[in-house]
Amino acid sequence: MARRLPPLNALRAFEAAARHLSFTRAADELFVTQAAVSHQVKALEEHLGLKLFKRLNRALMLTDEGQHYFPDVRDALDQLDIATNSLLKADSSGVLTVSVMPSFASLWLVPRLQQFTQQHPDIDVRIAAYDSLADFDRDDVDCAIRYGKGKWDNLYVEHIMDDEMFPVCAPHYLERNPSVITPNGLQHHTLLHDYAVLSEAETWAYWLKHANITGVDHTRGPKFSHTHMAMQACLSGEGIALGHSSMISSELQTGRLLRLFNISVSSDMSAYFVCSQNGIERFKIKVFRDWLLSESA
Repeated sequence: MARRLPPLNALRAFEAAARHLSFTRAADELFVTQAAVSHQVKALEEHLGLKLFKRLNRALMLTDEGQHYFPDVRDALDQLDIATNSLLKADSSGVLTVSVMPSFASLWLVPRLQQFTQQHPDIDVRIAAYDSLADFDRDDVDCAIRYGKGKWDNLYVEHIMDDEMFPVCAPHYLERNPSVITPNGLQHHTLLHDYAVLSEAETWAYWLKHANITGVDHTRGPKFSHTHMAMQACLSGEGIALGHSSMISSELQTGRLLRLFNISVSSDMSAYFVCSQNGIERFKIKVFRDWLLSESA
């Protein structure tokens, strides 16, 4: 059977006014105007068909009906508060499922994940690495890291970092092939390709054109379905790849990869944090978002 419940805001206004025996103090507690409290109480009285207050010149008193109703409403709101706090506390721990592209997960997220775990030991991150975009209404996913232009309707979207492309190789490859020290020397070397690129700016053809380099056959060389596979081949010394600044900062800092030339191309794609519009209010999602932003700063 359907419950015949009054609006929650009206109940909150009545409980505060009954506890203080003052619309003014109730308004201060609820951060609304005195008129708003009076309006909510009047709406509740009309809903019930009963008078709950006696409005005197300089005082406010409960009617017999109001005195009977007040303790039950107070207890009900207290129970609702307890239930809500319990739910939010439970959401501060447990599993957090993050949807992310396989390459971004492998090259950037996973190597840093231990730092998040150390800061939030009660949250167990589960990485769902897929090329397809998660559907927050259908899939068991809490939040996502997406690579694109940030145009996803009806979702909470926050920019994490921009991306640039530039040639990189492993140190031992450079030792074996000193002729690569100039851009024109690329014609004598193996180019590694990621054929699942989302933008023309991520291709060798675009970079070579931007760098005004001719005589290099950009169609030759091994091709990989994911960026992290091309980077692994690069780390193994199999050739020269176009590195994403958003994914290989650690490899550059540790010297596992070397940037060859001071010529880069800005991608029209960036990394974004994404979740449902209401999801950003959840504790686990919010702290993960905050950690992402601090790591990418």
